[in-house]
Amino acid sequence: MLTIKSKAVRNVLRVLIPFVLIPTAAVLGTAVFDQKKHLFVSLFVAVLAVILFIAGFEKKITGTRRMVIVAVMIALSVAGRFIPFFKPVTAITVIAAMYLGGEAGFMVGAFSALLSNFYFGQGPWTPFQMLAWGLIGLFAGLLSRPLQKSRAALLIYGALSGALFSLVMDLWTVIGANEGFDSSLYLAAMGTALTHTVLYSVSNVIFLYLLAKPFGDKLNRVRIKYGI
Repeated sequence: MLTIKSKAVRNVLRVLIPFVLIPTAAVLGTAVFDQKKHLFVSLFVAVLAVILFIAGFEKKITGTRRMVIVAVMIALSVAGRFIPFFKPVTAITVIAAMYLGGEAGFMVGAFSALLSNFYFGQGPWTPFQMLAWGLIGLFAGLLSRPLQKSRAALLIYGALSGALFSLVMDLWTVIGANEGFDSSLYLAAMGTALTHTVLYSVSNVIFLYLLAKPFGDKLNRVRIKYGI
């Protein structure tokens, strides 16, 4: 497991990758590049997610241990996507971020989308899904203390995460259909997806209510035991 020793470089990557490089790659992959190249764009986003994850730790042994736990969380999240209607991807991403850090949460969200889409179907929408779930994890890591202390705050965040996911995916819908951004089409897409957004937000709340404490207790014990 590689490490990035410079704290300044790590801090730059923590901002540049999730808020500039990955959004740019997702938009270009839809608006500019041939759709046959969508898998290369997704793999590029995956590499950036790994670099962001590496930027989140200083010691090699700590990063290796965290990687093993993150891999388990990704596997659980991918398996959860096969549940009809209600899917726990967001909940597992949020829980991972709360206890392992925002960079780990971003990686869980991004790789859950990439790997599960080998079954559900890859396309130019995949980088946007990776970005949406990744950002949900990243913000959950930044808000980890209040989310761990207050179940109400956690459930509210789960509901808002459904809206964030929908907003990002509506952006893909507009860019993909219009070959550019159009505010009126974006508002129309938001309205059309409103029912789905509400259902997804409700499912996030339910899964976080059921899974946050048992998963959190286990991750806390592992984190303390192995010094993560």
